[in-house]
Amino acid sequence: MSAITVLLVDDHLVVRSGLKALLGTQPDIEVVAEASSGEEALTAVEEHSPAVVVMDLAMSPGMDGIEAIRKLRERNRRQAVLVFTTYDSDADIVRAVDAGAMGYLLKDAAPEEIFAAVRGAVQGKSVMSAPVASRLFQQLRNPDEVLTPREAELLSLLTEGLSNRELGQRLFISEATVKTHLAHIYAKLGVETRAAAIATAIRREGMR
Repeated sequence: MSAITVLLVDDHLVVRSGLKALLGTQPDIEVVAEASSGEEALTAVEEHSPAVVVMDLAMSPGMDGIEAIRKLRERNRRQAVLVFTTYDSDADIVRAVDAGAMGYLLKDAAPEEIFAAVRGAVQGKSVMSAPVASRLFQQLRNPDEVLTPREAELLSLLTEGLSNRELGQRLFISEATVKTHLAHIYAKLGVETRAAAIATAIRREGMR
């Protein structure tokens, strides 16, 4: 089984070096390139075609992470992008996911959380750092939310990158029921993907 190839994008060498060393402890993950700006990231993606791009949000000088993610999507690049940043505001999360990010990790995330996010990204799973997920869960408990309590609970669990089967096991419901709940969530929020559902939920709470 081939390793998951990763591109690291951060304007701080010490961050890239530390993350590269950390990911290097995993036999199924390989860092194939590094970049210090959005422009370098776009070039590296073309040259190395990594499976996952781990991207900082704020980089200077040059193109920031949000714009780089947008450019990747405009070029129809299918790499899964994980944001890796110190910024945890709802606005930053929404901007990143709207641009096309698959997940959102804070730089103080535990190693296992980072490993799981990289592995989940190649499977199309959206993963959020624990503090972000916790805040979203508290927001979704608002009784004015358009989602039912069960749908809100399910949506909050999506931030952990769980598969439909794992969601069913966690909630003690069948996988078919999970799919039905997801369909209702997507329809109510007007979205088509897990990441978009999470971003939309955060955005709506921010408007209250």
